[in-house]
Amino acid sequence: MKKLILAACVLGLSACATTDNNTSESVVSAAPASIDMTGMTDQQAADALYNALIKSSYLATKLSPTSVAVQFGDNQFVLQPSMSEKGIDRILTNRLFAVHPQLHGSKELLVLIGSLNQKLNFAKFVVRENGGVIQVQGAATFVDSIQVEELRRFMLWTDEGLKQVGKSLPKGSEHLIKPIPVIKPDTGA
Repeated sequence: MKKLILAACVLGLSACATTDNNTSESVVSAAPASIDMTGMTDQQAADALYNALIKSSYLATKLSPTSVAVQFGDNQFVLQPSMSEKGIDRILTNRLFAVHPQLHGSKELLVLIGSLNQKLNFAKFVVRENGGVIQVQGAATFVDSIQVEELRRFMLWTDEGLKQVGKSLPKGSEHLIKPIPVIKPDTGA
């Protein structure tokens, strides 16, 4: 039995040793460390952002010429570059939540959103569509280029902040406010 295990190990090691070590293709398709958006329009920056996310193995899709949806863990963000010729550039990060019809336009919802905006600084909370949607918006700021890792950490920070908000809401709120999926499942046309 020992000889059989030893033979399998030797065979496995020799198979690894004979593997082609050519890395020219992996260099060509390597994920970018940063996204250079110098002098780009919002639309060009969205294209660059989309391509960098795809190359970095994120599930991403273009929602519009200036926005990209990205899967981040169990959640989805809408990213929108906002480029400035003279000054600080931003990538707006958005999460959208559907509000149960019984809360649409209610005083309780407006008080909750006002309170979140007063107490928290990681994002801005906005009520849209007559109280039917809550938009949570943050902004990652940069000049000309942004590290993919920096963008990942920003989404992680926002996501963690929202988890803390969720924990502070009354029990049962998860049934009244739910994330809106922005990446549509592929129907396999």
